[in-house]
Amino acid sequence: ASVLEPAQKCCTESIHPFLPSILEELMGPVSSGFTEVRSLFDKEVNEIIQDFQKTNDLTKLKENVGQLINLPFNSVKMEPCYLKVNLLQELLQDLRSRFKVSHIDLVIQKTQNFMQELMENAVYTFEQLFSSSQQADSAKVATTIEKVKLRVLK
Repeated sequence: ASVLEPAQKCCTESIHPFLPSILEELMGPVSSGFTEVRSLFDKEVNEIIQDFQKTNDLTKLKENVGQLINLPFNSVKMEPCYLKVNLLQELLQDLRSRFKVSHIDLVIQKTQNFMQELMENAVYTFEQLFSSSQQADSAKVATTIEKVKLRVLK
């Protein structure tokens, strides 16, 4: 009871007015990281489409789609996504001094984990939707892949 009033006053005067600007500032790198995840998924699926259009090989297509499942665990391909979030390091340093925020690395790591999880979900969903809609007609496969990709990105 004796701590409640000073704590509420402190939050109301020293923290609450700054929350919208802090969130807006932090969301820049987070949003760009997630946008990079989306772009990477789009690029990888487009490469699968282009490869299939060149070869028209359904066995190779299934192999490429099967390899897509490893994308979230491919550190080289995911690195550009993770680098976007590393900008949080600088932004959070300011918060550390102003608001005594600790565990900055944990915030960045958790955000990168969410990015990897998002990619895992996108790849899994793509694989599930594509496998359920596979057609014997190879002329329509590229169109089907594109539709599935767009559905996942939606």
